[in-house]
Amino acid sequence: MTRGSSGLGRFVPGAEPAAPAPPSAAQPPAAPERATATPFPATAPVSASDLPPLPESLAAAVRGARPAEGQAPPPAEKCEMCAAEIPAEHGHVADLENSSLLCACRACYLLFTQAQAGRNRYRAVPDRYLEDPDHPLSGREWEELEIPVGLAFFLRSSQREEVGAFYPSPAGATECRLDLAAWARLTAEHPLLGAMEDDVEAALISKTDDGIEHFLVPIDACYELAGRMRLYWRGFDGGEEARQSIAEFMGAVRSRARRLREER
Repeated sequence: MTRGSSGLGRFVPGAEPAAPAPPSAAQPPAAPERATATPFPATAPVSASDLPPLPESLAAAVRGARPAEGQAPPPAEKCEMCAAEIPAEHGHVADLENSSLLCACRACYLLFTQAQAGRNRYRAVPDRYLEDPDHPLSGREWEELEIPVGLAFFLRSSQREEVGAFYPSPAGATECRLDLAAWARLTAEHPLLGAMEDDVEAALISKTDDGIEHFLVPIDACYELAGRMRLYWRGFDGGEEARQSIAEFMGAVRSRARRLREER
């Protein structure tokens, strides 16, 4: 596996993990309670101190924006383009040149929804979530992609002019090799996979014991999921807190998703 500097990896700063410490021979790690249901690979122990810090706005969003007892509320967020104050719920603009995701006020966000407004540097991140239960993915089709875990994002980069595959890990987002011919075959059978906008939307596929789901999501949702992993992952299988956070994330995706046919 390699960690890419383009695609999804561009929106997860500080993705390079510290070298993992080998497990103690005296106390081997316990196996996950339900290894087949865990969508992420087993890794060496990772603690919050081992990882690069998250931007406070993302960390607050992942924590639910609730200050700890006795702490003052965080300062109001500001648009990173014009410095106007913005609410906790706000849009984002992708800066493709500097490989970053910017918090934006409504006016700045709307400015970059127009084609060519940012001279191909800035792109407003759409807020649509879509599903397509009319064209479910089969286990055989998932296996064609040869993804080593059960939860992955697929993002089409306008710079590379191809689709990359990424999965969330304790250190951010890891890029894995994708069989582009297999992806092309799946896209021909599953319209949702080909509906994402370059650079700012992704296809999310989740495989668990209950089946396979696939969604179209904004790129900032991928950023949030990577943040959840970095904040909550503990030990070899992530721990209960990480699993609960991922379950909450997937529940939110399901609740927001509209059917693809409603978009047409």
